[in-house]
Order: sequence, then C-alpha cells, then structure tokens
Amino acid sequence: MNSIDGVLAAAAELEAFCRGRNWPFCFIGGIPVQRWGTPRFTQDVDATLLAGFGAEAEFVDAILEQFRGRRPDARQFALQHRVLLARTAAGVDLDIALGALPFEERAIRRATQWKASDAISINTCSAEDLIVHKTFAARDRDWGDIESVLVRQHGKLDLVQIRAELSPLLEMKEDMEPLHKLERIIAATDKRLSA
Repeated sequence: MNSIDGVLAAAAELEAFCRGRNWPFCFIGGIPVQRWGTPRFTQDVDATLLAGFGAEAEFVDAILEQFRGRRPDARQFALQHRVLLARTAAGVDLDIALGALPFEERAIRRATQWKASDAISINTCSAEDLIVHKTFAARDRDWGDIESVLVRQHGKLDLVQIRAELSPLLEMKEDMEPLHKLERIIAATDKRLSA
C-alpha cells in the first residue's frame, strides 16, 4: 500500500515529466480532494493530459517509455478508451486521461499550483472543476468527496460555472440525474451550514 507521501512524490514525478515536454495537464481525483475537501487516503494519481484528437499515440508512447503499463495491452487500451493505465517505478498507479474536450482544456487552463508539502508543489484542477469531474463520475466515493469540498469551500465556489460546465457533459451522457443529486447536496449543505 502506498503512503500519501509516496502518492504525492509520484504526482511530482509525473508533473516533472509533463512539464519537461510542455504538455498541458492537471491532477484530478483524490489529490485535489486533499487540497479542496477533507483530506482522505488515496492510493493512485489521476491526471488529465491534453492530448487532443489524432496525436494520442505520441503521448502514450512517450509515457510508456518512462512509466510501465499496468496491463499488457496498455497502449491499445489507452488509444481505445482514452485512459493510460501506468505505474511508477515505486509502484504507484497512474491513471492518465487523454483529454480533448473543451471542458478538459478549460479545466487545465484554470488549474493552479498547490504546495502539497515542503518539497512538493503540483498542478491541480480548481475546486469547481473537481466537483464537475466527481459529479460526472457519480460513484459513491465521489459524492462524499463533493460534500467535503462543498463544506470546506462553502461560500467560495462559483456554482454558476459548475452548472454551466456540468450540464453539457451530462447531456452527452444522456443522464441528468447526477446534476439533480448535486443540487440536492448543495441545498442540504447550505441549510446545514447556515443553521
């Protein structure tokens, strides 16, 4: 099992690799939850790398030269599913989404550096974009993370931006229920914190 320090070190390693190639990217998933919500243990590193459409193989091949794939068909899987499953030499899993959507581009542009420790500063998505990612994924763990961000960032979030980014993504998925659930959690959180 990886410690949070090991996970952050793996994120810093991936960041140095991407920055060395001037690749636009940011961290999503459990790492920004440490920054914006209630810190919880996370065992892997999730990132979005702006690969666009058509040049994905160049990004995948370069990453697989540096980090080993987690499955024998990691290259083909990444090109088909737009997620590269890799692992650092220290054994930390990397889930690298090959971003191309306008939302992903904007989220990377809005990302900022976070001083995760005395030695590590990494580029994470904004709190708003974290909520969009988590609502779109809509797993049980994601709803807990969303609530923790809403509580910790209460009164600071741009809810208009969240709704504007989330609605078209859910329309593509033809499932608006996650947005309705998010609205219920926002209302419940506001009521609880305003009482």
